[in-house]
Amino acid sequence: MKADYSLCNESVYNSVYREQAEKLRNLMYYKCGDLAQAEDLVHDSFVKLWNKCAEVIYDKVGGFLYTLANNLFLDQIRSKKVSMNFEKTLSPQNNTEDPYYQLRSDEFKKTLEDAIAGLPEGQREAFLMNRIDKLTYKEIAAQLGISQTAVEKRISKALGRLQGLIKEFESFNI
Repeated sequence: MKADYSLCNESVYNSVYREQAEKLRNLMYYKCGDLAQAEDLVHDSFVKLWNKCAEVIYDKVGGFLYTLANNLFLDQIRSKKVSMNFEKTLSPQNNTEDPYYQLRSDEFKKTLEDAIAGLPEGQREAFLMNRIDKLTYKEIAAQLGISQTAVEKRISKALGRLQGLIKEFESFNI
């Protein structure tokens, strides 16, 4: 065919389809690895070609179709990427954990909280000031109005009581 043929002429358009469709489908199949998707891209490209038939030069139709199909493919990838990122923000991060792990973690946390709550008041107070508030023994002693040695003793006894609890869960790596 000659360069002056109009793609808006149905017979010219059909001729271009017969010449280009299979090559374009193969190229898109190599790109995306999915034959159905490749065929959809080719179909959409030819629909767009028909809608822009008056603007496309016959000699440039192959490049135009390839550019259309490639851009449609890239749009699909971008769309999937946005969808995947959105899904990530919706799903909690810890859903990928083993349910047994989650159960044991919750069980350990509850047991630890109960054990800390069960400590005598002086031990619990000194222990939490040290571990949660990150206060030194000297700072705790000043706040509680007791000696630094008394703080050391209280924290040591608290750790001794909690150590038994930790050994119980030692085989479970938290």
